[in-house]
Amino acid sequence: MAPTLLLVGGGKMGSALLSGLVAAGWAPLGDLAVSDTDPAQRARLAEAHPGLTVVDGPVEAADVLLAVKPDVAEAVLRTLGATQPRRVLSIVAGISSDRLEAALPPGSVVVRAMPNTPSLVGAGVAGLSGGVGATKADLDWAEGILAAVGIVVRVPERQLDAVTGISGSGPAYVFLMAEAMIEAGVIAGLSRDVSHTLVVGTLLGASRMLDETGQEPAALRAAVTSPGGTTAAAVRTLEFKAVRSAFIEAVAAAVERSRQLGR
Repeated sequence: MAPTLLLVGGGKMGSALLSGLVAAGWAPLGDLAVSDTDPAQRARLAEAHPGLTVVDGPVEAADVLLAVKPDVAEAVLRTLGATQPRRVLSIVAGISSDRLEAALPPGSVVVRAMPNTPSLVGAGVAGLSGGVGATKADLDWAEGILAAVGIVVRVPERQLDAVTGISGSGPAYVFLMAEAMIEAGVIAGLSRDVSHTLVVGTLLGASRMLDETGQEPAALRAAVTSPGGTTAAAVRTLEFKAVRSAFIEAVAAAVERSRQLGR
């Protein structure tokens, strides 16, 4: 019996979505199958999910989740075309739905999405858009898969490059900031363990405040910035060093690179 969903690519994002789907009630035996070219990764997935079908080539399935590198995505889809997939959810960066559809048999539906690495801990965020033939039912299907590991927003496909620059690459910006803050704590005399605990706790707490209070970031920043105080001195230094501008330019660079991948 063919699986309900074939995951093509069992790397970090593919395996994160696999784990999320299993946790949401999908059965490794029957509902899911994974195709991956790496023997070691196939062995890890088979051990982690007893009963899961894990192969190194195409498997007939009505629906496919494509989680491979951009440079092989179209070739992989051409190979999968022989199995006549009904729908493909692609989380491949930069490759447009037009190009993906051209690599598939006529009538196949493509939905594109850009999740991010916090999906590995069930706290991801993904942007979602449909190809030319995608219906609301197809978008609902894709959202149901991605919602297993986080939250989903629907956007026009032309905005997926911006989603990539903000949330797809965004965790790296936060991790870089965390690295710098931890190092600053060490320079100020804290042990690395204590500095790490303080920074991670601060980032978690600040994120919860953004999420739970509903206030704008500028208002929350102002609330902790007393005139002439320590935070005012720190923020003044960050603004003097053009940190705000650096973030804007970094996102713009990621957006442009995403566009280049799609050309």
